[in-house]
Amino acid sequence: MEQIPYSQIEKGTFLIANPDVDMGGLFFRGVLLICEHNPNGSFGLVINKPLDLELPPEIINSEQLANPNVSIRAGGPMQTNQMMLLHNSSTVPQQTLKICDGVYLGGDLQFLQEALADPQGANLYLCFGYTGWGAGQLEREFLDGSWFIWPANQHHIFKTPADKLWGHLLREMGGRYATLSMIPEDLSLN
Repeated sequence: MEQIPYSQIEKGTFLIANPDVDMGGLFFRGVLLICEHNPNGSFGLVINKPLDLELPPEIINSEQLANPNVSIRAGGPMQTNQMMLLHNSSTVPQQTLKICDGVYLGGDLQFLQEALADPQGANLYLCFGYTGWGAGQLEREFLDGSWFIWPANQHHIFKTPADKLWGHLLREMGGRYATLSMIPEDLSLN
């Protein structure tokens, strides 16, 4: 039995890029997590595009990095010099926005330093930049077929490998979406 497509954009929703979107760019085969959605607009983070960055010691002191669950991600094309923390720690509720069960956005420098130094620390993405849409813009992109939507969860965000997430979610959606997951990145290989 084919699953009914998820059709409501809200905080805690995955946006999964149509295979035709942004060939070779940041959104190509991208998976975004919607962190806020309201009549004034939306904002989210790309979660499946790792970044290889050398961060200053004030942010990450490599000698104190004990948490194996830390990753740096390209959060989006807007304000790429701004870092946001996406994690699964509920220890600082006054500093964070709950996105979905077990997924939080925010935290201060002390939280970051403690999370980095903890060998059993939280899953933590340091996201540089974000993605934003004006009022009605994301809905238009969805209706035009640029994005598929699916409910987000902690497991997919932090445990599914970044390079496998796009295809994994489409296969989970089933039906025609699962077929799209098999399209090669380079169509000349088809």
